[in-house]
Amino acid sequence: MQRWWSLFWEAVRGSDRDYTAGPVGPALVMLSVPMVLEMAMESLFAVVDVFFVSRISGDAVATVGVTEAMLTIVYTVALGLGIGATAVVARRIGEKDPEGAAQAAAQSIALGVIVSLAVGVVGALNAERLLRLMGGSPSMIASSLGYTQVMLAGNATVTLLFLINAIFRGAGDPAIAMRMLWLANAINIGLGPCLIFGLGPFPELGVAGAAVATNIGRGTAVTAQLWMLGSGRSRVHLTRRHLELVPAVMWNVCRLSGSGFLQILIDTSSWIGLVRVISTFGSDALAGYTIGIRTVVFAILPAWGLSNASATMVGQALGAGKPDRAEAAVWTAGLYNAVVLGSVGAVFVLFAPQIVAIYTADPKIVPHAIDCLRIVSAGFVFFAYGLVFTQSFNGAGDTWTPTCINLGCFWLLQIPLAWLLAIRLQMGPRGVYIAITVAFSTLAVVSALVFRKGRWKRRRV
Repeated sequence: MQRWWSLFWEAVRGSDRDYTAGPVGPALVMLSVPMVLEMAMESLFAVVDVFFVSRISGDAVATVGVTEAMLTIVYTVALGLGIGATAVVARRIGEKDPEGAAQAAAQSIALGVIVSLAVGVVGALNAERLLRLMGGSPSMIASSLGYTQVMLAGNATVTLLFLINAIFRGAGDPAIAMRMLWLANAINIGLGPCLIFGLGPFPELGVAGAAVATNIGRGTAVTAQLWMLGSGRSRVHLTRRHLELVPAVMWNVCRLSGSGFLQILIDTSSWIGLVRVISTFGSDALAGYTIGIRTVVFAILPAWGLSNASATMVGQALGAGKPDRAEAAVWTAGLYNAVVLGSVGAVFVLFAPQIVAIYTADPKIVPHAIDCLRIVSAGFVFFAYGLVFTQSFNGAGDTWTPTCINLGCFWLLQIPLAWLLAIRLQMGPRGVYIAITVAFSTLAVVSALVFRKGRWKRRRV
């Protein structure tokens, strides 16, 4: 036990050990502990805003849910670029090529800035139209438009925060990524209620205050990230010479990020379709769905930590010419993830009413939130393995395999099944929740079968 505590604290402090050598289990723990804590902070982001905003109105909560669905394009950009950056940086670190890792990081950041600026301009100018397109009620748009405008305009903060943290993780510096998210979250938690409710000298901005606080927190963290990269305090060290665009390196990152972008787009856009189906049942159902899914995200994001650790292990092991080590890391991470997430799922199923009561006591919203939480969390063990397999393919640079699997499971299965169960068979919102669980369970099974074939071991990055 003392040995594991020693590993835990070394992981939190940050370590310079070589993750391509030594026992797989301890190396995976060293990478995953800060990644799990990092994702726990990101999941806290997901629930803090809803917690405070739920004190305003059901329309405000619904606006957060609809805006998050629209922001999936932003998360898609960030996660897609992160997939490419992690794969290339991890492979170069495994090959003992720090210069190549730095070049890949610089080109990834440049791509992130360009894309997020374009999304911010278009999104902010068309926020009202987008809310209406997503089924937002007139009262919801009138009271909460500012939240959507601020979140879309400031999307560069979340894009760069996610992307640069992906660079740190690929390099084997997960403790730095963890601290950056802690910083962003601490500012958001402290500033959020002040700007929402007008505490002390702060103006009362209502639901828009949540967006302002979130962007300030994330923007501060991005500034700190860039300083870490430029100061030489991380394994990836950016200097002035890396500011120049290198077409060959940028194309390599684009190649992996492009399919990664498509992969995440397929995944996240399916959530837009689900929100559209849910919105036909009114604001109460949408608010309940938002509370339930935010709570699910609270549990799943730490599981992404273990999944990201497996991606780093795979990338670096393949770079070092050790494919068997990469495979062992994936199965170990999957087992750890299933035990942890399965336990959390059991708690959610048993105590869903008590958990939902933390957010709201509205009798029209509570039943929807409880159903969402119970039905979706029943599939957490499958979610756990599915996440690990997906990220491991990505870490190997085999981004097309999970893209094709996502297409089949989310667009060809999840959305049609949600519509069939919820509307055609008149199961209401429960049909949507069942479709979510079925889709993710199918993804896990299919991914496991493909993973065992081993083609991902031969991908060049």
